[in-house]
Amino acid sequence: MPHILITRPEGKGVSLAQQLEQAGYQASLFPVLKIAYLTPSNTQLSPLINADKIIFISQDAVNALALLKPNINTKAQFYAVGQQTADTIYALFGVRAAIPKQYDSEGLLALKSLAEVDGSSIALVKGQGGRPDIAKVLKERGAFLNNCVVYKREPVSGLVNSWTDHWQSNNVHGIVITSNAAVDAIFTPLAAPQKQWLQQCQFYVASERIAAYLQQQQVSLANIHIAAGASDDAMFACINQQGSTMSEQSKSITTEKNTPTTASTASAKSTKQEPVTAKNAADRNKQKVSKVATLALLVSLIVASGVGYDFYQKLNAGKAQNLAVNDLNEQNKLLTQELQALKSAQSNFQQALSNSEKKIAAALSESAAQNQQELKAALQKAQQQSSSLNPQEVTSLQRMAEFKLWAEKDYQGTSAVLKRLDALLSEHPGTVEVRQAIMQDIQTLDSLKPVATEAIYLQLNSVLTSIDDLVFNAVNLPQEAAVIDENALSDNVSDWQQNLSNSWNKIVDSFITVRQHEGVSIEPLLTEQERHLINQRIKLNLTQAQDALMSKQASIFFNALSEAKRLVAEYFKQGDDATKSVLKALSNLEKEQLNFNPEVTLQSTQKVKEWAQ
Repeated sequence: MPHILITRPEGKGVSLAQQLEQAGYQASLFPVLKIAYLTPSNTQLSPLINADKIIFISQDAVNALALLKPNINTKAQFYAVGQQTADTIYALFGVRAAIPKQYDSEGLLALKSLAEVDGSSIALVKGQGGRPDIAKVLKERGAFLNNCVVYKREPVSGLVNSWTDHWQSNNVHGIVITSNAAVDAIFTPLAAPQKQWLQQCQFYVASERIAAYLQQQQVSLANIHIAAGASDDAMFACINQQGSTMSEQSKSITTEKNTPTTASTASAKSTKQEPVTAKNAADRNKQKVSKVATLALLVSLIVASGVGYDFYQKLNAGKAQNLAVNDLNEQNKLLTQELQALKSAQSNFQQALSNSEKKIAAALSESAAQNQQELKAALQKAQQQSSSLNPQEVTSLQRMAEFKLWAEKDYQGTSAVLKRLDALLSEHPGTVEVRQAIMQDIQTLDSLKPVATEAIYLQLNSVLTSIDDLVFNAVNLPQEAAVIDENALSDNVSDWQQNLSNSWNKIVDSFITVRQHEGVSIEPLLTEQERHLINQRIKLNLTQAQDALMSKQASIFFNALSEAKRLVAEYFKQGDDATKSVLKALSNLEKEQLNFNPEVTLQSTQKVKEWAQ
């Protein structure tokens, strides 16, 4: 019997191995994947509380979620991809889950209860990266889908090349695969020789999706066998059926090979015996009669045989013809009788059909009159009484408002949904408290103005481009005060003593000179490099403000604006129009209300829950 390798994760496939061994196969458990449970946050698990439908894609998803012990809406409709998953749901949560006839994604999406899911809240409990088609199709059908990832598949440690060498040495004939992750774990790191050998093996897979994924690894479709699901029983049936087919084919080939040999042997024997018999007969005839007598006897026998055969054929033909004529006559009689019976039955049927049509017409007329009367009575009753309110519709609208507020941060959209809910409740009595809470929520949401991120960003960009146009504070040195030379020499000879004193004073002044300026004080000058650095510093602050705006960091935004404003006020002319324009723009930007994540709590949520109960 063939050697079957089971690659399912540890703890699975034991029952399948036992079934195969009892059937005479050689079975080996060789897990290539391991299951690692994850710990989602409370936010990721919160959709399970109010979900209308909860879908589990595997037993591992059920077990992993049960270990987390989350708050889950047990009144929701539960779904399972296969029977074993449904049994695990009932064992751990006590809820019966709906299962498709075809145990895969396509079969699940074909369920009637998942065809119309527009506006429904659906939680998909799954493994990491698994079943993307289910989420995609349900979103296209209008559902609010929440993925709850609770586990992941990881390849077990080890070299795949050594795996395949071990399998090849043990004459592995077939491989059981139940996930695309197992295909990746086996094929991805293989060298060409190992991959070529592996492509010749028989593969037993759990779905057409895995079969298509295997074909991407150049595995022939003739070597892929699709089971009715991932359960051990379904996989065993697929393997056993394939093994029986191979056994029957091998037996038929053996029979075909033996049959021609027997026939040829028999023909050879008959060919060998015929010459011996003819020879003995000839010898005996030679001993009894002469050649002429023998020839005459043969001619006579041939003529007699021909005449007798012709007479016999004519006689048999006449008898056969008479018998055929008699049979035809009998058949005509029977057909005539059957035809008369059919005509009688047709007449009776037409009469019955006519009577039935008259009865049906009378019944339809009576039913139409009765329906019309009932419809009039129902319309009159509906006009007298107010139409009933569907709690499910109210709850769905409230959940939609919560989703837009918490998930999408769409305050205006949330307000629009609540206004629609208020309009629905306005036509029914007993909803005053709920409507009051809804109106409070609407006023709160309408007062929240969204941050004009794009407009603020463009204003910052405009200020940034105008920095190079600013004029620095110019330092104009005042003119020197007029100096009166008190030590000027006189041309008069009699003033020689005064001239001598003035000459001495000039000599002293040549060593120490004190000049004075009248008017404004002197401020330090800035070099071109210093001016360039100041400009770059202001631009850096404005760029930092833009980044803080896009990343929703209000404190960094205002600190950067304050520093840029201080530098402009300190180093540039305050009377210049460009400086005034920049300072005004920065002051206006400092007044912006950057409340990126306002805390909003819907008062109507609790009121709607109380009303629905």
